[in-house]
Amino acid sequence: MKILTNISRFLLAVIFTVLGLNGFLHFIQGATSVSNYLLVIFALQLISGVLLLINRYVPLALTILSPIMMNVLLYGVLMNPAGFGFALLVALLWVVVLVSVRSAFAGIFEARVKTQPVRSRVRQARLALAT
Repeated sequence: MKILTNISRFLLAVIFTVLGLNGFLHFIQGATSVSNYLLVIFALQLISGVLLLINRYVPLALTILSPIMMNVLLYGVLMNPAGFGFALLVALLWVVVLVSVRSAFAGIFEARVKTQPVRSRVRQARLALAT
């Protein structure tokens, strides 16, 4: 499983690093106009790809990529069915890497969270500073 995770993380990193760089350097032929919105998307792809490539802050990179992945999948399903295979492959790689770091996302999937009153947190902070 570790080999599959490393290969998936590396492929995902290369895909998003190349696509992010392409938004700035235009070495892959395609869309000619680039808006400011797309520059932000390309920057997020590049940052996430580099984080995955160096294997640092992988949960953060996956979190940044999740809305981009949803957009890619929906675009592939609704507007460009010919590109759906690639979108599905990238989503599958994303899920494999997500499963490998699922412990980092454990707090998100809690049904109920025990909360503390504000006074209690302030008191704890004062006690921590006093010692």
